[in-house]
Amino acid sequence: MEQGKHRAPAEYGAHQAPAHYEDGDGCLTTVIRIPVRIVVLLVVLPVRMVWDALVVAARAAERVLLRPLGRALARFFGALWQYVCVPLGHALVWLGRALFVWPWAALWRYVVVPVVRYGVVVPLQWAYARLLTPLGHGLRWVWRAVLVPAARWLGTGLKWLLTVVLVLPVVLLWRYVLVPAGTAAAWLVRYLVVVPLVWTYRNVLTPVGHGIAWTLDLLIRGIEAFFRGLGIALRWLVVTLLVIPVVQVYRHVLKPVGREIAAALGVAWRVAGFVSRAVGRLIAWLVLNLVAAPVRWAYRTVCVPVGRAVRDAVLAPVGRALRAVGRTARQTLRAARETIRQARRDAWRALVGGPAEREPGELGGPLARTLGSATTVPSAVPGPEISPLPEKSAQQG
Repeated sequence: MEQGKHRAPAEYGAHQAPAHYEDGDGCLTTVIRIPVRIVVLLVVLPVRMVWDALVVAARAAERVLLRPLGRALARFFGALWQYVCVPLGHALVWLGRALFVWPWAALWRYVVVPVVRYGVVVPLQWAYARLLTPLGHGLRWVWRAVLVPAARWLGTGLKWLLTVVLVLPVVLLWRYVLVPAGTAAAWLVRYLVVVPLVWTYRNVLTPVGHGIAWTLDLLIRGIEAFFRGLGIALRWLVVTLLVIPVVQVYRHVLKPVGREIAAALGVAWRVAGFVSRAVGRLIAWLVLNLVAAPVRWAYRTVCVPVGRAVRDAVLAPVGRALRAVGRTARQTLRAARETIRQARRDAWRALVGGPAEREPGELGGPLARTLGSATTVPSAVPGPEISPLPEKSAQQG
């Protein structure tokens, strides 16, 4: 149990070894295996590096270009379908119905159907019910009551006449003339023709036929044996001269060579992948340390302090000065607009005349009332109900 729990450690590189080879591989195969793999690696390595570069470029293009382009095209075509194609389709459907379906439907419903119904069907129904049905009933009565009995009587008369004129003489001739004569003729044919022919067939033709059949069977068997032996010889020659050499060449030359080339291609492809990955990592490390790191250091060490100094020393004061100038200009423009507006009102009042404006601190008096402040003029606005006089008198007191 303890031995089953702990497995023996696998040998180093066993997971990278190719598939097991069949028995029969000699030392020559083992000797040429490593040079073949080296040559194949030299041939496959540029292809694998180009392949990896194309894969990286394709992934970058898919991530940076194709995916956003696909999303943009999807949105564009979605919007085109939703806002252009669908309304255009509905409009075309409506136009097609208006131009083709509705006119033909109206023509069928209101022209063809009434014309056919009232111009063809109704007259045909009337003619069938009023003309053809009574006529058919009358013809059926004539057939059953007149023609069928007459035909039956005529057929009986013709049958009796044909029997008396034709059949009865023939029967009498056959029974009393031909049958006795035929019996004598049949006896003569039997003993003068049939019996000699049967004897000839049994005693002459049958043995001759059996002999001919036996001879032909023997000849056919000999021909079959000859061609069978010829086929066996030809097959032995083909197998010995063609099949066995081809099988031996395939088994001992082509198969090991193909297996070695396939294994070499697999190992070379994996090794080229490792080399290509290492070269890619080296290029990425070089770009990171020779380009990105100096650029990042220059940005953090030079550009950021210089930018902050320029912002604090130049841009911030200039911005504050510009904002102050803007506020001053806005205040000046506002004051100028108020002055021009006031001057325009004063000029209009001087030319046309109008109510004097109250000062900001002056209180407006109540509107005048009529009839002792009991009623108001219909067009006048009522004044305040509480008079300020009691407040003034209270202040004086």
